[in-house]
Amino acid sequence: MSEITVGDYLLRRLREMGIEHVFGVPGDYNLGFLDRVLAFPGLEWVGTCNELDAGYAADGYGRLRGAAAVVTTFGVGELSAVNAIAGSYAESVPVLAITGMPATGVAAAGAPVHHTLMDGEYDHFGRMFAEVTVARATLTADTAPAEIDRALTALRRHRRPVHLNLPTDVVLARVPEPAAPLPAADAPADPGPLHAFRAAAARMLDGARTVTVLAGHEADRHGLRAPLAGLLAAAPVRATVYSTGKGLVDEGAPGFAGVYTGEFSGKQARVAVEDVDCLVLAGAPVTDTVTGGFTHHFPAGRTIELRPGRATVGGAEFTGVAMADALAALTELVGELGLPEPAGYGRPPFPTTGDAVRPVRGADDRLTQDELWAAVGDFLPEASVLVAEQGTAFFGAQELPLPRDARFVGQPMWGSIGYTLPATLGTQLAAPDRRSVLVIGDGSLQLTAQELGTMARYGLSPVVVVINNAGYTVERAIHGATAPYNDIAAWDYTALPGAFGAGDRCVSRRVTTPGELADAFRLAAATPDRLVLIEAVLPPDDAPELLTAMAGRFAEQNDYGD
Repeated sequence: MSEITVGDYLLRRLREMGIEHVFGVPGDYNLGFLDRVLAFPGLEWVGTCNELDAGYAADGYGRLRGAAAVVTTFGVGELSAVNAIAGSYAESVPVLAITGMPATGVAAAGAPVHHTLMDGEYDHFGRMFAEVTVARATLTADTAPAEIDRALTALRRHRRPVHLNLPTDVVLARVPEPAAPLPAADAPADPGPLHAFRAAAARMLDGARTVTVLAGHEADRHGLRAPLAGLLAAAPVRATVYSTGKGLVDEGAPGFAGVYTGEFSGKQARVAVEDVDCLVLAGAPVTDTVTGGFTHHFPAGRTIELRPGRATVGGAEFTGVAMADALAALTELVGELGLPEPAGYGRPPFPTTGDAVRPVRGADDRLTQDELWAAVGDFLPEASVLVAEQGTAFFGAQELPLPRDARFVGQPMWGSIGYTLPATLGTQLAAPDRRSVLVIGDGSLQLTAQELGTMARYGLSPVVVVINNAGYTVERAIHGATAPYNDIAAWDYTALPGAFGAGDRCVSRRVTTPGELADAFRLAAATPDRLVLIEAVLPPDDAPELLTAMAGRFAEQNDYGD
């Protein structure tokens, strides 16, 4: 059997999973591995400004590609990235974190080398990663193939991060090349639990006249986009999504009833979820940000829940049932019900997009949140990727109808501000045929703004809309409306691309009125090959209605003692 290096074995597995870009920052403990990345066919190294941003970029990439990889150096580099990996774990994004570490002999001797804590212990940082990964290993020449395959199989099966330590001397060690592809993402299922689930679901559905599917992020991560479309085509079923599942189903489909956010939902979504004979939760775990601060009302005793590796019908749980198999069974059952069309079926919950930009007031009046989102909706191309930063942008995007075949990226559960700018670097590389459109607040942008330079360096052309409302409006809405801790420095945002080296690869515009915003989006449409930055100046206290409602709920939960 022919042999290859450990480094090439790992990279071959990454290519097998559809990864074409590796994100990270060089450090002396990973440089030998980076040489292998540069030499490996079909892989491109993407160097970011810091390791945290590299992790964010890998997260964005993994959401669209199904897997991603980030490379850091030992200690200082991997700890900078661990926040991003924690976010990927919280939101079920499959990211491989590779740490270049000191040579095996150096670690075994406990030598007090740089980037360690000088105490001879080399597993401090690996134990930190153990809390936010589903598998981890320190590779050796003897164990590398088996450990790489074990970790990547866990990544694919659980759709969550894994962590590998790669010592400098192991990179070029010779091992047998892979004898077979990685195992299938889902383990072979025992048919018994699936049959039992199907029987229980049939009993619950018996006599049902209305059925609604509520989809969340796990359905997306586990590849249920097409199966969900099949279920909606099988019968007049209502479909709603959490904010984490936005874009998972066609928002122009006859049964789509909107985004469900507990008591803050629109009427159509609330009726579809709460007043129904049977509710199917498809990869939709209950969390505060997606349920309006736990204000959801699911029909008691009439809910079927599909989660990774298990399904629940009422109070009965069936372990070992894959979501795809459960959904296929439900599609068959629902198709046999002969459901009538519910009231309002076929009427879109939102106004349709694609018309000309329509300012709410005059074109020369001061820009507002409502006018901003109307313009974003009118601009979004088909098959684009809308990325919305946690805060005003994320909540504003919830009521925005997505065009056909669009994708949506946000991070409402982990909610690490600054995430979306590097994530947009990842989404644009993951799907170069889809234009990414980022809407981000000024406070969030200031955490990761330097990746504008990385976007330009790699010739990317997303549209970046910076909401300049002079600070942390989301925090002001929750608490401290006039407190100085919610203020930020006043930057010249349109000057940033030039400062970060974009040159003529970027165009920037500062807009204060609906008319100027319309002109800026027309410019963006006319320059698909360049990065476009639009600074939209908005009043500090102007916020989407959903954000205002949710902020009040969060303030109650936090109990600041006012």
